[in-house]
Amino acid sequence: MHEARQQRTIAAPTTVEGFGYWSSQDIRLEFRPAEPRTGIVFVRGDLQPAVRIPARLEHRVESPRRTTLRHGGASVEMIEHVMASLAGLQIDNCEVWVDAAEMPGCDGSSLPFVEALTVVGVEEQPAIQPHMIVSEQTRVGDDNQWIEVRPNRSAGFEVKYRLDYGRDNAIGRQTLAMRITPDAFRREIAPCRTFLLEHEADWLRSQGLGARTSQSDLLIYGPLGPLGNQLRFPDECVRHKVLDFVGDLALAGCDLVGAFTAHRSGHRLNAELVRALLAEGEVICGDWKRTA
Repeated sequence: MHEARQQRTIAAPTTVEGFGYWSSQDIRLEFRPAEPRTGIVFVRGDLQPAVRIPARLEHRVESPRRTTLRHGGASVEMIEHVMASLAGLQIDNCEVWVDAAEMPGCDGSSLPFVEALTVVGVEEQPAIQPHMIVSEQTRVGDDNQWIEVRPNRSAGFEVKYRLDYGRDNAIGRQTLAMRITPDAFRREIAPCRTFLLEHEADWLRSQGLGARTSQSDLLIYGPLGPLGNQLRFPDECVRHKVLDFVGDLALAGCDLVGAFTAHRSGHRLNAELVRALLAEGEVICGDWKRTA
């Protein structure tokens, strides 16, 4: 049986600085506490006036290899690692102020954001966090890529991800199953970095993207494994896919209670699942319900 929990925000502002993987621009991000029922809101403080972009599915726009939100004539992109950090730590209300459209890439993981948030700590708030309890099976995708969610008897958020790059490269096939809790996310998922194959990295650079990004900033796979870098986990790639999954599903704006199995899914399919769940399910907000 799922137990409702109090909403949480951070106890004080905290900052993370870095550069954008796509833009190569220096970026400053500041997490700020927010009032109950605010949710996660990105704020483009570099614009006059500042533009607020709620982190909700209805503001998502399709972008290659990343998650992007657009609202009020402004956008924020590559938000999935920030969203995963907040959702993984169960931080429900927060303003994320940035001075550019792109989030800082840092080391390609959620760890820098998690460390900054952990330093300031969290505070409970006088509001109940909305949640959705999956009551029936839902599936999106096709035979090649799919996500399925079923009711979860343990009343948590459980994820099983199957990564399959085939047998002709160093990534291969990896599977991870775990229940997502703040402690598990902090230890097992947050440190896991973005990865891509060497030929993919070469193509992006040929398009003028990722000019400041090096082999030490993320995992670039050659035939025998990561180039110029060491794995933090033997199955770091599938763990990073779980990180992205947590961040993308946070666009539901509520806790999700169910058992999720994903096979080769990415940002687009993750969003498709959230859309299906919100269309079919009920979001329970404290002692009342609203049809999503």
